[in-house]
Amino acid sequence: MAYTRVLDRGTWTTALDELTEAHGGELVSIEVLDPAIGHQYAAERLPFSYLTYDPKDDVVIVAVGGRSPRDPVALRHMVRHPKEIDISTVGVPEPAVRVLDGDDAATLITFFPAESGTES
Repeated sequence: MAYTRVLDRGTWTTALDELTEAHGGELVSIEVLDPAIGHQYAAERLPFSYLTYDPKDDVVIVAVGGRSPRDPVALRHMVRHPKEIDISTVGVPEPAVRVLDGDDAATLITFFPAESGTES
């Protein structure tokens, strides 16, 4: 049975920093599910760099790439003015984070084990 935890806003920075530590070296996909424009991938199975919340600017940032010759450029996807963050890590095939913005567009960040031979 899958377990999804809705984070309290006061724990966003710490929880996302802990996720960054726990999933270092893995691959990540970033999907945007927007009622107005539909489902789009911003990144597919790229090396995960970090996931953080900046309370000053009220923005969640997920970064991929930038750590190897294969993926030398970092891509940063930002969700401005998030209103909810959910984490699913137990009882799911791949751990995931869902960030919901003020317009009800969801960004889904899914973690995958690093594939052998993808890092150079």
